[in-house]
Amino acid sequence: MTRLSVNINKVATLRNSRGGKLPDVELFAQDCERFGAQGITVHPRPDERHIRREDVYELKRLVKTEFNIEGNPTEEFLALVADIRPTQVTLVPDDPNQLTSNHGWDVAKHLNELKGIVNQLHASRIRVSIFVDPDPLMVEYAKTTGADRIELYTGPYAEIYEQDPQRAIDKYRPAAEKAHELGLGMNAGHDLNLLNLRAFVAAFPWTAEVSIGHALIADALYMGIERTINEYRKQLEF
Repeated sequence: MTRLSVNINKVATLRNSRGGKLPDVELFAQDCERFGAQGITVHPRPDERHIRREDVYELKRLVKTEFNIEGNPTEEFLALVADIRPTQVTLVPDDPNQLTSNHGWDVAKHLNELKGIVNQLHASRIRVSIFVDPDPLMVEYAKTTGADRIELYTGPYAEIYEQDPQRAIDKYRPAAEKAHELGLGMNAGHDLNLLNLRAFVAAFPWTAEVSIGHALIADALYMGIERTINEYRKQLEF
């Protein structure tokens, strides 16, 4: 069954907008696990506009399920994850000025760089996932880096799904099937929600993990976090 990892960046954004510790990011992560989340995801950025370095260290101590850290593999980021040693690191080609992640790696262009980073993370016994667009060629190159998984960037899937669900699935099928064919683990993330999530995992049941933050936290404003996590878990059960 596909696992649900809750991205708690938006909780940290709310806290940072006022200062102090309200809402309490670490307590929220623990509650997500208590309510059924099977992993916690954070995406620390250099400007610390949401998750801060101190949060990452505290979460490492508290998280009992899988801990996934996403980010651009700068020297500072790699030093952080080598120290923390989370379950998984997801490599994302973020520009520091990006509001949110909006594209995957050109793995062919960055192949040697990514190979070195994957080797470095494996030396610390960290599972590695590479964030890619739904392009089977990029999936093939990701396999050659030695990465354990890819994470398909599902922003376009969510956008297309609103108008044409079948076309959204068809756009992702070649890349998803290529990952499955190569024996490469497959995660998915970005703009997945209660309306489009079930269709994705039904089409690609080998999806190992989905990482969901923005939509899940928005739904929790209406339903509460416990019910929201339960509703997302239901979408993953077949």
